[in-house]
Amino acid sequence: MNGQQRIDVVPGRKVQVVQKQDQRSGKLTAGVVKDILTNSPNHPHGIKVRLVDGTVGRVKEIITD
Repeated sequence: MNGQQRIDVVPGRKVQVVQKQDQRSGKLTAGVVKDILTNSPNHPHGIKVRLVDGTVGRVKEIITD
């Protein structure tokens, strides 16, 4: 799943995010969602979240077990 729909991104879910400084390289960071920062129901570049470790980025992939 991609992270463009806010309804798919919920706190506690494992995701891959791209941080602002990594947007050019596309480097992804894995983590668990703590807070959802995007208010709109969808976003073409991914929903912005804060991870449990404090990292802020846009969701590029939702990890399903």
